[in-house]
Amino acid sequence: MPTTVIRYQRRDAAPAWGVVHDGRITPLAGEFATTGDFLRGGAAAARALTPTGDLAVADVEVLCPITRNQQFICQGINYRSHMRESGLDPDAPGFNMIFRKASSCLAPPDTDIVRPPHVRLLDYEVEIGLVVGAEVRAPRHVTPDALHQVVAALVLVNDVSARDVQLPQMQFYKGKSYRTFGPVGPYLTLVDAADLARFAALRLRLWVNDQPRQDSLASDMVHLPAPTLSELSGLQDLFPGDLIATGTPGGCALQAPGRAVQFLAGFLPEHVKWGNFIKMNATNPRFLTPGDRVRAAIATDDGALDLGEQHNVVVAGSH
Repeated sequence: MPTTVIRYQRRDAAPAWGVVHDGRITPLAGEFATTGDFLRGGAAAARALTPTGDLAVADVEVLCPITRNQQFICQGINYRSHMRESGLDPDAPGFNMIFRKASSCLAPPDTDIVRPPHVRLLDYEVEIGLVVGAEVRAPRHVTPDALHQVVAALVLVNDVSARDVQLPQMQFYKGKSYRTFGPVGPYLTLVDAADLARFAALRLRLWVNDQPRQDSLASDMVHLPAPTLSELSGLQDLFPGDLIATGTPGGCALQAPGRAVQFLAGFLPEHVKWGNFIKMNATNPRFLTPGDRVRAAIATDDGALDLGEQHNVVVAGSH
């Protein structure tokens, strides 16, 4: 059974952790400076806690449940619907695309998303985040049945992306790491084996100005959590609290150009090709602009596993 945990702050107090039930928080005893510290020392107590509902969620500041000391790892092009809109064949998925976002882009679930002054093609990507619960320092074969031994929690992530930096510069890290480009939460949803067995039933949804943009089940995912964690364990260490964002479904603002346009672009110099790309997309009204309201949610259709909702407003960055 999932346990809904929140990281929050009251006026003139240190950040704290608590369990949420019916919109109210039962504070957890102890101080946990990082997400890893909480998972090591507070998760078991959170699961065993009897809710008393001392505080209303509405009366506290909800913080990002992933602290900035943790690694922020991402998968790209990992849903069949997103592959199709990117001009790729979902029946030939190829390699698992792995990249990083700067941990400094981690932000609370209701943060304003700041569009840098030079960015015009600002995009959204609702994603399920896996939160590591075990230390992994060597290659490890993770099976679906043993996924709960490595994954302690799930979170809602919006992988905000500056497409006019990411693609022309071939800089995933740079185009996705500006400050506020990683809203996470509101909850750190602790899960067990039974919860993770329902992973494919999670529905990812995102709206812009109340207009639906993304709506897909996690069953559309190509590279699943267990083999992805096995692959990652073969190349890097993982620690409790580290975050792995698992990709986004179709419905992003960015769409692949037609095949004829792609063919002709192959004959152009790089600077001309990408200059045309930016010009063509500049008139696409689906890209985010200051004043836009973004709402994202992830839950199973029966509500038994619910990662919560995010509400963000896009604002213009200063020079």
